[in-house]
Amino acid sequence: MKILSVTDPAFKKYGRVITNVDFTGLVEALGKTPVPEGVVYEPSVKELEALPVKQEVEHVTYGELPVQIGYCNGHNVMLNALEYHRSSEVNVAATDAVLMLGMQQDVEEDFTYDTSRVEAFLIPAGTAVEVYATTLHYAPCGVDGKGFQVAVILPRGTNYPLNTAHEKVAGGSAPNEDALITAANKWLIGHAEGGLDEGTFLGLKGENLKLQ
Repeated sequence: MKILSVTDPAFKKYGRVITNVDFTGLVEALGKTPVPEGVVYEPSVKELEALPVKQEVEHVTYGELPVQIGYCNGHNVMLNALEYHRSSEVNVAATDAVLMLGMQQDVEEDFTYDTSRVEAFLIPAGTAVEVYATTLHYAPCGVDGKGFQVAVILPRGTNYPLNTAHEKVAGGSAPNEDALITAANKWLIGHAEGGLDEGTFLGLKGENLKLQ
């Protein structure tokens, strides 16, 4: 699939490149984190949150909301699923990485989504982007078969286990949006070929996209 840069005008509907925060220390620290053969996501890493950039991001980017800094590292070339939050997500790339993105506005009334609408964008190493709350996204992909290291900054508590019961997917369909929630502040639409946990709403229609 065609891969554009996050500096391309086409990215503006999905997010923005962050230029008013110095992420140098975070990129250096992230470079020391493990890169598994699969994909690992850690929502909160104390060594990363101890860096001065945490307070800067809270103040400048999130308007004084408390945030968590973790990472998503590994090897991946597949779409598998798309998720969204009620808040922006900041991604900081320590390596080149590709994001496959869509728009929540294109999710159908039955909560299905056609993967042919997905667009791919390269985040060059050392670059930070804000991914808007209405942007569908999931795990990054590596470039040329290489692993990726991407810091993930979100409002504190996001992606942690749920505290209460939510709607269940019944007969393969989602009765309402609540059935899509799989973690705190996380709504997930999976692909049938994505290898997701049982009970995940499998609403992605079309090909399970793969970077060539």
